[in-house]
Order: sequence, then C-alpha cells, then structure tokens
Amino acid sequence: MSPVQTGAPPADAAPPTRSLALRALASPILRNRSAIVALAVLAFFVFLAVAGPLLIDGEPKAQVGEVFEPPGREFPLGTDGGGSSMVSMLVAGARVSLLIGFAAAAISALIGGTVGILAGFFGGKTDVALMRVTDYFLVIPDIPLMIVFAALFGRSTWNIVIIIGVIYWTFTARLLRAQTKSVRERVYVQRARALGAGNSRLILRHVLPQVTPLLIANTVLLIAYAIFAETFITFLGLGDPSDISWGRLIENAFTDDAMINEAWWAIIPPGICVMLVVLACTILGQAMEDALNPRLRTGHLSVRRFRVLGRPERQAP
Repeated sequence: MSPVQTGAPPADAAPPTRSLALRALASPILRNRSAIVALAVLAFFVFLAVAGPLLIDGEPKAQVGEVFEPPGREFPLGTDGGGSSMVSMLVAGARVSLLIGFAAAAISALIGGTVGILAGFFGGKTDVALMRVTDYFLVIPDIPLMIVFAALFGRSTWNIVIIIGVIYWTFTARLLRAQTKSVRERVYVQRARALGAGNSRLILRHVLPQVTPLLIANTVLLIAYAIFAETFITFLGLGDPSDISWGRLIENAFTDDAMINEAWWAIIPPGICVMLVVLACTILGQAMEDALNPRLRTGHLSVRRFRVLGRPERQAP
C-alpha cells in the first residue's frame, strides 16, 4: 500500500496564474480607503481627458472674455492672459498631461521591464552588461538630462514623451531584476526547465505572470514622475507651444505676468490639478507595493510615500 501524503504542497510547487496574481494585488487595494479615493481622483481626471471635446464648447484657446477676468458666474475659474476660459483650458490640458504621463510611463515600463527580466533571468554576463548600462543612467541627474534632450531633439509632445520614458526606466529594471532572480529559483520554474521548456516559454509562462503585478504598481508611480517632469520641462519653456497642458498653463501664466496682475486663478488651478494627479498616482502605487510586500506597510502616511522630486530609493524585494 502506498504511503499517504500529508501536509500542503510547497507554495511554489505550482505556478500561480496571472489572474490569481492580479487578484491578490487588487483585493488589498479595494480594502484601502486611501487607495480607493486616489483611484476615484485618477478616474475623474481620465474622464475629463477622454470626454474633453464633449465638455468644451468651441476652441479652448478662443478669447471669450477679458484678459485675466476674475472668477464669476460666467467663468467659474476666470480667464487667462489671452481671455480664454480657465475651465476649458484645464479640461483641454488634462488630455495632453495625462497622455504624456501614461505614454512615458508605458515606455519606461517596457524598457525597464525588458532589461530587468532579461538581466534577472539569464544572469552572468548578460546581467552584468545590462546593469552596467542601468548604472550609467542612474548616475546622470534627471532634470539636466531632460533639459539637454529637449533642447537637442525638439519641443514636440512626442519628443517629450520619449525623453521622459527613456530616462525613468532604471528603477523598474532594478526592481524587476531582483524579482525575476527570485522567481527563476522556484520549484515550478526548475521543474519546467527540467522538462525541456525553453527560455522564452519560461519567461512568458512562468516569470512574467509573477512580476506583472509589481510592474503595474511601479508603472502607476512612473505616471506621477512623468507628469511632474512634463510640467517642469514645459514650465522652463521646453514643451510643445502648440499643445495645451497643465504645465503650459502655468508657464503662460508667468509669461503673461499673472502674479503682477494678481490673477491667482491662472496659476493655482493647474497647479492643483498636477498635485492631485501626482498625489493620487503616488498613493495608489504605494498601496499596490504594500499589497505586494506587507513589510512596507506603516501606520501612517510617511514622507517616503510622496517623494516626487527624484527617483525612489526603496530597495527591491
């Protein structure tokens, strides 16, 4: 008679599916009030960006009132230095700012995810070479590099997207490298390798589903960095002058002497929009990281959660 097996199988004996991994990520977030509020704020601005053309009557830049007309019944947020409605300009700016944020974050996630997974999975010389390139990008200051690239390659919106995406991929690469090195040593990966599974199948079938939640969480944080970077670049006059973004509204306000004219409504509303989206992405991304690694949880919101002026420095799990 064969012996009866007792006890549960090891946690890594079978490969968890991607849907189970994403469900494990979403469940704690739905119980986090701060994350739900952040998600609602982000969804509101995404709605403004998508439905903007339906919400705005006519051309957003059209002069519909006096220059720097204060908030009133006709213009709830007043007008800017060109006599355009600030409400229309903010709604139009949401589309460009969020487009840059999401697109640049996607580029960073694609580059960083590819580099990190390949370095962590293959190790050896591949790991050394890829991490050496990553280190080169890490030691170069972000803001000066963005300013130089923007001045060299032009001021179009898509150039700004590519510049930001190429600069902010390094932390994603290091994070996914560490996670991939952990996943590749698990029992089900070694078993699949012993059964003859190739490297591409191991990466796509066993490694990628396990690092996807971490990649998503990091990408949400990258959206915040990208939007802040675009605002800063545009404020310096290096953004696309033909597009309306929140950074462009702030830059135009200073160019048109809004401070001298005491037109606070031309500066504060776009600044609040940038702050709310950056804060929402930061809280949501932090909640995702806490769900993936409970050791990161704290009893209060710390300064670490809102570090948006530089790269995060948290060690990879």
